[in-house]
Amino acid sequence: MKRWDITLLISIFIFAYASTNAQTMNSKRLKITRIDSELRPDELNSAVWDNATEVAVGNDWSGVKAPEGRHFRARLLWSATALHVRFEANQGEPLVISEKSDLTAKTNGLWDRDVCEIFIAPDKAVRNKYFEFEIAPTGEWIDLRINVTPKRRITDLEYKSGMQSAVSVETERVVMGIKIPWEAFGKIPKAGDIWLGNLFRCVGKDPTRGYLSWQATKTKKPNFHVPSKFGEFEFAK
Repeated sequence: MKRWDITLLISIFIFAYASTNAQTMNSKRLKITRIDSELRPDELNSAVWDNATEVAVGNDWSGVKAPEGRHFRARLLWSATALHVRFEANQGEPLVISEKSDLTAKTNGLWDRDVCEIFIAPDKAVRNKYFEFEIAPTGEWIDLRINVTPKRRITDLEYKSGMQSAVSVETERVVMGIKIPWEAFGKIPKAGDIWLGNLFRCVGKDPTRGYLSWQATKTKKPNFHVPSKFGEFEFAK
């Protein structure tokens, strides 16, 4: 076999492998791979994450491409006890974080700083009722129960999910992990189940603050709370 034939075959193999483990932000469904072992939130570099499908997010809430230094990627896994989420965010600018952080309790107003977020609606028939989880580069976190009604958005600040967080701040990159027990949702998914939700990132300062979104919400002003635009999370075997 000629040398260029071998090179071509290797390239095709690498591309095919990568395609099975990566999705673009154009996809409306993200598969969540099942893992048999438990995973701590601080195991951000565990080889187990290689089994997860990665979704790359490079557009803002309106669908317009954001600067490369603000892009992020997300991977999701599920186990018998919890949902595991790993965010890997490009950091091409100074961090916008708290001067003092408290990791023992949720941080109200965390969304005004640099954060990555996941919204999850366990019941497809009631997508306006969902949960919001945020994590900052400091490891600060917040969990909220949301109910969007025709007239207003009701936020339960007293909601307690039992989520755990961990972070690793590196040169031009921040890796953040959260672990959410199934008790937080009031139900445990089965293989084949589909929940709804979205993935977001807030980064930078006004007036050029960035609001990135996996599924574009298409609102006039930045707004992540648009359940009608939720994508699908499929729990795979």
